[in-house]
Amino acid sequence: MRNKYAILVICIVALVIIEKENNIISRVSEKLTLKQTTQTAEPPSFYNGSSAPVVMDYDGEMSEENATWLLEPDQGGHKHILLLAATRTGSSFVGEFFNQLGSNMFYLFEPLWHVERMLSQDMDIPNATVSSLAYRDVLLSLFLCDFTLLERFISPSPQEHITPALFRRESSMALCEEQVCTPVVKDVFERYHCKTRRCGPLNLTLATMACFSKKYRAIKSVRVRQLETLRLLVEDPRLDIKVIQLVRDPRAILASRMVAFSSKYQTWKSWAINGEVPIEDEEVKRLQGNCHQIRMSAELGLSRPDWLENRYMLVRYEDIARYPMQKAAEMYRFTGIPFTSQAREWILKNTHASEITSGVYSTQKNSSEQVEKWRFSIPFNLVQVVQDVCGPTMELFGYKFADSEQTLVNKSVSLLEEKQFTFS
Repeated sequence: MRNKYAILVICIVALVIIEKENNIISRVSEKLTLKQTTQTAEPPSFYNGSSAPVVMDYDGEMSEENATWLLEPDQGGHKHILLLAATRTGSSFVGEFFNQLGSNMFYLFEPLWHVERMLSQDMDIPNATVSSLAYRDVLLSLFLCDFTLLERFISPSPQEHITPALFRRESSMALCEEQVCTPVVKDVFERYHCKTRRCGPLNLTLATMACFSKKYRAIKSVRVRQLETLRLLVEDPRLDIKVIQLVRDPRAILASRMVAFSSKYQTWKSWAINGEVPIEDEEVKRLQGNCHQIRMSAELGLSRPDWLENRYMLVRYEDIARYPMQKAAEMYRFTGIPFTSQAREWILKNTHASEITSGVYSTQKNSSEQVEKWRFSIPFNLVQVVQDVCGPTMELFGYKFADSEQTLVNKSVSLLEEKQFTFS
């Protein structure tokens, strides 16, 4: 009798979970669904279930000439760069390598922040499949210079395509250029306002026009978890996309996050003091999962499948910090973009700074000194935990293990293997 009752309870719980999952997907679908020129019912994606992309109707927002361009492979020599990373890997710093290119670059800093924020509000437990679908489709629309899909995730909702709420607008030189800068609106607060000139709230129609005027488009994101989920994006005939995956020693990442996101890492701080770390704790499992996802993406990229041929590059933050000009030149060469004097000057100035600016997202630093700074800010017991759960990832990227506290703080002992990652 008890067994029958238990089975009945399990069935009811399963039905509730399935219904909740369907409701979540339905809510996200409403945000992803756009009016399409075919006027037929399609799944909530730019793709209709095959590798062929679905053409979107821009409701008269774009000219007929631009709409025609969206239907065909890019014949104008436009190039698209996607910088993938995890938080605290130096991605803000590396993203500036492209942001500082000059007048031909349209750079966006973490536009998927809006998507993650809204999905996390809609879901008690974030659904990785739904998130990856949303991330991929928003990236595609932005690379095609269309902000209408992103607008659905910005809160509060833009009015007539104008918003004061775009995350880190000031981190994009293109969004603060004169052609995008509108008159200041009295009593309208824009948290991420431009620092180079006084501008009003961002007009996304003007941003679209600026994007179309640029030959190169780059997006930085720390929210895409798996490279595999971007396959349809990479294969889209309208894009000429290159993916750069930025990685960093997971021990350094943890040390940096404990400082930058102090309130979220109280558990790790208590372990640092108490000395005992329960290996089965959810925080440790989350760290292990993050390392696993990074390694899986890197292994896929380095295996050079046909769909990623000539489109994937792996770069370590430590190598960029030690040899910034050399690594920047390699990245530019990989993307096929000219390495301008403006970009060179910014890199030289911001990797040899004598006075370091503070802030979580600061891009000014003496880069060579940053490589091993973490070794003196994290206790050995936490280093051991990271080495235990992220060992395969560290080995793949050439990060050496510290076998004692003495080794950890001994700067004459390198914890970085000299390693070359081939890309094509």
